[in-house]
Amino acid sequence: MFLGTYSPKLDEKGRIILPAKFRDELASGLVMTRGQERCVYVFSQREFEDMHSRIRQAPVTSKQARDYMRLFLSGASDEIPDKQHRVTIPATLREYAGLGRDLTVIGAGNRAEIWATDAWNTYYEAQEAEFANTTEEVIPGLF
Repeated sequence: MFLGTYSPKLDEKGRIILPAKFRDELASGLVMTRGQERCVYVFSQREFEDMHSRIRQAPVTSKQARDYMRLFLSGASDEIPDKQHRVTIPATLREYAGLGRDLTVIGAGNRAEIWATDAWNTYYEAQEAEFANTTEEVIPGLF
């Protein structure tokens, strides 16, 4: 499970060092793809394969499902961390998420997310007040 918030730097070759707590889960391979809200989603290879199995079950007759699959899968890139625990974020994903040198990596349960630090701070500030003031059940049976 991916938890926490980290602040790695993007190097001149477009690589980041994976947070130590994520390394075991991602050591054998990972998949990066476009995330919602202009971040990069990072899945373990196993989690991505499970997700792909579920996505494939969507009806091909649904335009919304086709559109989602196209954007989600066309941006996907499988990577294997090097011996220094670095992975390259493909240029198309860096551009999509507006990534510069300063990054914020968050754990989001079944995935990690890579954000431009300014974008994360803006998102966090906008969502934190709403989170604190939630008065109805957001996740059925949990909160």
